[in-house]
Amino acid sequence: MCGICGFTGHRNDQKAVIERMMKSIEHRGPDSEGSFCGGEITLGFRRLSIIDLEDGQQPMESADGNLQIVFNGEIYDYKELRAELEAAGISFRTHSDTEVLVNTIQKYGEKALDKLRGMFGFAVWNEKEQTLMLARDFFGIKPVYYAQIDGHFVFASEIKSILAFPGYKREVNRLALEQYLSFQYSALEETFFKGIYKLMPGHVLIYRDGKYEIKSYFKARLTLGQWEESQENSNVGTRRDENVNELKENNPDMQPLQARLETILDDSVKHHMLSDVEVGAFLSGGVDSGYLAAASGADQAFTVGFDEGNRYNEVEKAAQVAKAAGLRHHVKIISKEEFWNSLPDVMYHMDEPSGDASAVALYFLAQEAAKHVKVVLSGEGADELFGGYNIYREPEALKMVGWIPFGIRRAVGRLAAKLPDVKGRDFLIRAGKKVEERFIGNAYIYGEKEKNQILKGGVTGQTTQEFLKPFYKEIENDRFLEKTDRTKHTHKVCRIEKKSGRDGLGKSHLQDMEKMQSVDLNYWLPGDILQKADKMSMAHSLEVRVPFLDKDVWTLAAGLPKEAKIADGTTKDIFRKAVSKYIPQDTDGRKKLGFPIPIRVWLRQDDWYQMVKELFTSKEAEEFFHTEKLLQLLREHKEGKKDNSRKIWTVLAFLIWHHTFFYKESSERQLQSN
Repeated sequence: MCGICGFTGHRNDQKAVIERMMKSIEHRGPDSEGSFCGGEITLGFRRLSIIDLEDGQQPMESADGNLQIVFNGEIYDYKELRAELEAAGISFRTHSDTEVLVNTIQKYGEKALDKLRGMFGFAVWNEKEQTLMLARDFFGIKPVYYAQIDGHFVFASEIKSILAFPGYKREVNRLALEQYLSFQYSALEETFFKGIYKLMPGHVLIYRDGKYEIKSYFKARLTLGQWEESQENSNVGTRRDENVNELKENNPDMQPLQARLETILDDSVKHHMLSDVEVGAFLSGGVDSGYLAAASGADQAFTVGFDEGNRYNEVEKAAQVAKAAGLRHHVKIISKEEFWNSLPDVMYHMDEPSGDASAVALYFLAQEAAKHVKVVLSGEGADELFGGYNIYREPEALKMVGWIPFGIRRAVGRLAAKLPDVKGRDFLIRAGKKVEERFIGNAYIYGEKEKNQILKGGVTGQTTQEFLKPFYKEIENDRFLEKTDRTKHTHKVCRIEKKSGRDGLGKSHLQDMEKMQSVDLNYWLPGDILQKADKMSMAHSLEVRVPFLDKDVWTLAAGLPKEAKIADGTTKDIFRKAVSKYIPQDTDGRKKLGFPIPIRVWLRQDDWYQMVKELFTSKEAEEFFHTEKLLQLLREHKEGKKDNSRKIWTVLAFLIWHHTFFYKESSERQLQSN
């Protein structure tokens, strides 16, 4: 795990600029640094040594000397790829996955991306062609950002490195704020900093002669109920003609599929344990992290909690899993004061505001783990791949009113919206909406009416539903290989059919639960879950690996029928069964809390109430919000009339982020000038 940065174009101060950019991401790689200053390219690198501790220094050149690479991440099939390249006559100087990666690109070009099994964000300079290639992994585990500044193309693992480039003028992207208030994370391709963009998951960018082209080489698309291998290099699996639905008909408990899932999961964990340093595990007490901690053979596990009772604490549950697996268990209890005092540092490392308060818990979890190990396994992705969120049960619950004509349901829902906040009101409202209207992901903080009430100037860009409409349309029409003026799909995708998901015209389509899962896979997962995992771990120079987000695991999970996910009164049913041998029976059935944060409790206490009130009446708050509306939310929550904790936190996080990157930075520059 490392940090990368760089820029195109000649500058007299190349060395000084790249050193400043590298310094801003030193936390991503405290072990060493390296740079390359060529005629038209400057590359920078900060290293956290994990594999080939002595000889894996970057930037690194290809065997023919034409390519220069800086690479953040891990390639888990690098040994297999190395053997393939050696058979083709390519010799190696090191034992690092970086050297394998750059030579795989030398041999295969962009097609090398289809061969990779891992997490990555990298930049490759081709001296002969004078081109720069940026690439981001399939699911967006590792971040890549870019911008064009005064004729230079600039890129980095973190936004703060681009901010260090001379000539960039900071300006808040208001459109990002508008979507953030609903999603609770930065959902747009353009970040909160105007002119700075994120390279989206599964995309590659080619820069040449002052212009760039972005292509999609992979998209996370569910394959409508049939499992088969969609990648020729997938080396774990079964016969292509085996069908999940056939397995289900012949084996009601789907034992063969469950056994195959066990094999693929265990293989992924094995590959993710490749390291020249010790690997530990995050442990929440849930089935995802419990499986990884036990199956990996790790020696140490790490858990955080709050001293606010069992409702906000999974330490006891995690301790049972750790004891059963024979793990040394490290626990960090976060105090209310520690939580509050960490917020500026958390938002600084996040780069963009995060309305997900669990990012703070993850910050402390990574801090504790980094005292003992340099690498941990974590369970991100299991809920998105295997249908683990309770909201995925909603389509089944709504079937009880499915016999009522939709027009009547919509009318009832509109009437219910005018009622006081009583039991059953939300159900009636959601029953009167199509999934495309009611679901934008696991978080839905502010609706459009609420945003117009609190934002100065109201909503000026797209509504959240308008923003997601093209995506919903694409997955509804099953247009996996659709081309746009910016995007070209080059990967292979399974085009399969599901009898229960076909309309009268014979067109294949997704059911509501699968649509919800697709939104989470493509927006919530990279925008919230993986973003905080990377930024909070790297804040403490800790590498987080996510074995569930593996290409072979995805190949199977993408084709699972709904019955393998929601069944027997539980979510991710087949996954639970596949890993059950690793999880104590008395903990497997308990409700998973994730990273429960006692925000709603603290906001009703005088000290937090006063601190938040002060921020909500600040000049910075007045710049963006109608502060009287913010104070109303705060009062209603304090008095127990409503639970506005998530709405309050989302605005609070933005204000702390803005103060950190704009007000504080401006003050420091003013002091330096004096």
